[in-house]
Amino acid sequence: MSLQTLEYPFRKEAADILNSGAAHALVLTGNVEDLFWLPSELSKAQNDLGTYVPIIDYLRAHWGCLQSHILISYELHGPIRFVRDSDVELMRQDWIKHRSGLDTSDFVIKRMTTIKDSEAQRLDAFKKEFDDYLARSVEKPAMALKLMSEMCKVSRQAKVGDALFGKRLLILIERTDMILPEAPITQLSEADRLRVTFCQDWFSDPDFLEANDSVVMVAETSGAINHRVMRLPQVLRVSVPSPDEKARAHYITWFNRNQPEGKKIKLWDTQQTLASLTAGLSIHALRQMLVSHVYDGQTLESSNVLKRVEQYIESQLGEGVVSFKKPGHALKDVIGFSTLKSFLKDEVIVRFRSVGEDALPGAAVSGPIGGGKTFLFEAVACELGMVVLELKNLRSKWFGETDVILERLYRVLMSLGKVMIFIDEADTVFGGLGSDAHETEKRLTGEIQKWMSDPKLRGRVVWLLMSARIQNLSPDIRRPGRVGNLIIPVLDPEGSDFDEFMRWVLAGVGLKQESNWELLKKAMEGFSAADFGALRSELKAKANGTGTMNVEQVLEVVEEILPADIGQARRYQRLQALVNCTRKSLLPGDLTKAQALEQKQRWLEEIREMELEGLI
Repeated sequence: MSLQTLEYPFRKEAADILNSGAAHALVLTGNVEDLFWLPSELSKAQNDLGTYVPIIDYLRAHWGCLQSHILISYELHGPIRFVRDSDVELMRQDWIKHRSGLDTSDFVIKRMTTIKDSEAQRLDAFKKEFDDYLARSVEKPAMALKLMSEMCKVSRQAKVGDALFGKRLLILIERTDMILPEAPITQLSEADRLRVTFCQDWFSDPDFLEANDSVVMVAETSGAINHRVMRLPQVLRVSVPSPDEKARAHYITWFNRNQPEGKKIKLWDTQQTLASLTAGLSIHALRQMLVSHVYDGQTLESSNVLKRVEQYIESQLGEGVVSFKKPGHALKDVIGFSTLKSFLKDEVIVRFRSVGEDALPGAAVSGPIGGGKTFLFEAVACELGMVVLELKNLRSKWFGETDVILERLYRVLMSLGKVMIFIDEADTVFGGLGSDAHETEKRLTGEIQKWMSDPKLRGRVVWLLMSARIQNLSPDIRRPGRVGNLIIPVLDPEGSDFDEFMRWVLAGVGLKQESNWELLKKAMEGFSAADFGALRSELKAKANGTGTMNVEQVLEVVEEILPADIGQARRYQRLQALVNCTRKSLLPGDLTKAQALEQKQRWLEEIREMELEGLI
């Protein structure tokens, strides 16, 4: 039984651009190192189910069967390949005509009649020249580029009455990033500079722009191709996305049908469930996992699949760029924050889960250091039950590498069904867009800002930005439509929340609320969530192995502890959290909107006074 046809939209998008004449130089980027399905009628393999091949073979099979085109492909240190042998001879004959200066009728006449030995030798020399160029281009990419551009000239200059009339030259260049590497022009080798400047001239040639010949370059990321070529307005880009659920399900079915009896896939659930759970994997990675599983002969469990997905995504983005966050606590485990927890349960989590128009793009969480922001929102991530990626370091010291990382990250986000991006200390991850910001910082911050309001990512990606310095985040990030839809302050405990923290601390040493409660409360006045956590740990350490303490002993420990000199900084951070808050109900007190705006103005005045007095 044959498989259902699987189409890849990128091929049609590329064909539409080339056929319309919108561009004759195109770059395919993204998941170009993967495998793509060819139906049996286009495949050389004797298999009714078709086969999976690299992207160049996939494009050669589809575009090479077009009689209106002559398809050529080239890879670094490889030969220039024609799809059809007849096209090689066709190009050779027209090369001779082009180099000899003969028009079509003259060339035919001279071939049909006896010609002088010197003329025959001259024509044979041009034939040898063409064959020699083809052979020498294997080790010399600059020569290969030059030869292919000359082929375009041959095609353009022999139109009427010529054997190439009605044919279009289509050139595929594999691993273009290795041929035209990204680096400042002064850091390129002489050979690299030659290739870059040559391609600039080739793709900017008015005759090339007006002709029907096209060049399709293939590279994983456009950021790895020299910017002097990529920034040409006549060079367009088409993205090859990671396989979606349909493509992964297709491969799983194809793989299983090709397995002999006794070697079929053994799953904890259905093949469709496996396809859903492998979001983020390439076909290569999926194949590797299935081959290993079939060899072991064990049932493939969901935990093994998730581990493989995590390993693959981390390897694709590079060490230290992202990690999978797996919080082990839920909201029920969080002490205090009663009002905020109710708001999160009733208002936020349901909108984070949504994939419709009501979906929130994300939220920013602010508040003074030690306030419990990270612990609280790790619990939110746990409640959501979705994939949580923690961004760590998107910058690279290597020229152009940051742009490459961003391209890969975007591809990962598009491949995952629903994902939360958790960014702790967001003000240090994202720089500003001011005149004093480094160019890399500007690009990084600007690109992430665009993603936050990208309609393609809306409902697929939830951005959760944590920062004690919310004012340092770009205003463009804090605007509505991005995380500015919801900026949540996390403040030090007060009232019943303060009492809950006290009970939690004292329960650690066997004390319950008693008559000395107010005395203890006064001693702990002004404590933050971090202060309470540190005190609980200290009391346990002082319990002398018994695990219990009396009130006097607790008071003695509290009296011994002196706060660090961070009070002014925490006050400033608290004020910034309050003035940036976007929900009236999360501000202290039961305020009307007018009262809340007035109170925000007073907080702003206090902030300015602190700044003028140099207290921060």
